[in-house]
This record gives sequence, structure tokens and C-alpha cells, in this order.
Amino acid sequence: MIIMSTQEERQHIIDVFHRRYATKKFNLNKKISDPDWQTIIEAGRLSPSSFGYEPWKFLLIENPKIKEDLKKICWGAVNSLNGASHFVIILARKNVTITSPHVEHMVEDVMGVNFDIHSPRSEKFKSFQENDFDLNNDRALFDWASKQTYIPLTNMMTVAAELGIDICPIEGFNRAKVDKYLADKGIIDPDKFGVSVMLGLGYRDQEQPKKTRQPLEEVLEVIK
Repeated sequence: MIIMSTQEERQHIIDVFHRRYATKKFNLNKKISDPDWQTIIEAGRLSPSSFGYEPWKFLLIENPKIKEDLKKICWGAVNSLNGASHFVIILARKNVTITSPHVEHMVEDVMGVNFDIHSPRSEKFKSFQENDFDLNNDRALFDWASKQTYIPLTNMMTVAAELGIDICPIEGFNRAKVDKYLADKGIIDPDKFGVSVMLGLGYRDQEQPKKTRQPLEEVLEVIK
């Protein structure tokens, strides 16, 4: 059965995207309900990833001292740390290759398939990384995993917007210093994870600025 969308449904989607913006000032006294938060983080958890290997982890930062410390090394996160209801750091997993324990864990424990480093799936993943995408050093592997984290980030942002919750995606931080801080606190193993991106969520306490974007004809080219 083909289910057709209506003009009203399509317009609702566009309206949500027009309403969403990178919120710079949050209402300190307004909190996201637990059901709404669980919906947002579930959207992140259910996000797709390359080969289904989910090279990410989410840190929900609630500790006031850690938030205060992060302000010194996360210049783009200060507004969110000061007022957002929820503050999330998304980690990217390091050195995700066919020989890494994480891949074996994903295949056997999550997907329920016997792991074989010489299986067609394993050989395809190895060739994809080494030949197709030239992921042949630690930095390239981390950057590839970091790209993957933007999929759950985007899904969480979109679901939040649909729920009437405001967000601010954040890249404004010194990654090396944040990695070291989290490692020194025993929060992350720096051999396994690095910080990819951050996200503040809550409710705006400001007027929404005018949304500016390039016109469609400048960003879409139809190849026939």
C-alpha cells in the first residue's frame, strides 16, 4: 500500500525546520521532560552508521563542576553550559578497523552473527576502508568515525525541533584540551574515544533571528 503525504504534513515538516536554529540563549529554569529526552536520545541510538558499526558514544553532562570546567576550553559551548536543560558530548570511537574488538563486538553481540575476519562482509569492510576511502592512519580513521557521529547528532536535533525543543550544535572547543580533561577525569579512555561534537538542548530565551540560507538553485544541481 502506498501512503501519500498531504500538503499539510509536508508544510509542517518545513515549518519545523524554519523554527529550528542554533539557540544562543537558553531559559535556565525550563527543563526538558524525561519522556521527551528519552525520545531524543533514542533517535540518536537508532541512527544508521557505516556498516552498522556505530562508532560513537553519548555523554550527558549533569555534573555542575564539570560544566564549569568545560567553559574554559569550550568557547562555543558557554551559552549552552550556562542555560541548556541538557548538554551532550558525542564521542567518536578511534581505530575502528576489521581487527578492532569493537567491530567483533558489534558483529557478534549486537548483530548476532559469528565474526569471521575472512568473511565476505569483513573483506568488504577492509577494502572499503583501505582502498575506497583511504582510511590508512589514525587521524583518517578518527575523522571517518567523527563524520558518522553527525548522523545521530542531526537526528537528535530534528526530533528535538519536532518536539518544540531548541538546540545548539557545537564545534567551538579545543578538542585536545577537552579530550585530556575527560581522560584525566577518568570519563573516557583516550585510546578508544575522542570528542567529536557537542549539543545543547533546552528552551530558547531570546527572539529567533532571521534564517538565512542560499537559494535552492545555488545548492542543487540536477544531473540528467
